[in-house]
Amino acid sequence: MIQLKGQLLAARGSKLKIGYARVSTTGQDYETQLAKLQAEGCEKFFSEKQSGKSADNRIELQRAIEFAREGDVLVITKLDRLARSMGDLWAIVRELEAKGVAFKVLDQAGMDTSSATGKLLFNILGSIAEFERDLINARTAEGRQAAKAKGVKFGRKEKLSAEQIESLKADFEAGVLSKEAIANKYGIARNSVYRLVNSDKPD
Repeated sequence: MIQLKGQLLAARGSKLKIGYARVSTTGQDYETQLAKLQAEGCEKFFSEKQSGKSADNRIELQRAIEFAREGDVLVITKLDRLARSMGDLWAIVRELEAKGVAFKVLDQAGMDTSSATGKLLFNILGSIAEFERDLINARTAEGRQAAKAKGVKFGRKEKLSAEQIESLKADFEAGVLSKEAIANKYGIARNSVYRLVNSDKPD
């Protein structure tokens, strides 16, 4: 074990194939992933049992990316072992590219950014991911506009009832309590006092 570790450290000056394996359920074949990565010639391995929804909660994946150096290749068996969305995949590949690290998927032909064809394929995937994100943002904006037209209000719901708001206005107009005291009485922020007092006044 010590000898193997020493060999790996000595090899840090050359290109390494780094294997990453992930399972999210006990039914998935973790050993099969490792066998394929070993057959590919991976010399360093990172593995974990974790959900694939986001790269942020996968500690071993982050360790693999941090370990990788320029010229190395991060290898996985299937695309869904790394990401569950186009946006997530594109973000990971861009992070690897920034470090000069290639990315290869064994079970998907052409998924190898160390080749010109693989780079082209991932650029296309990146464009699709960006298009999907823009489409979702546009639909969200359209939905909000349609909801506003129907009178739907966004933001935090008002804490006070209509009766409480009327009582607050009466306290304000009476001038007995300070604005800070009114805010404390109704459990709201001081700037909310001004907003509520002027809420029904014409522009």
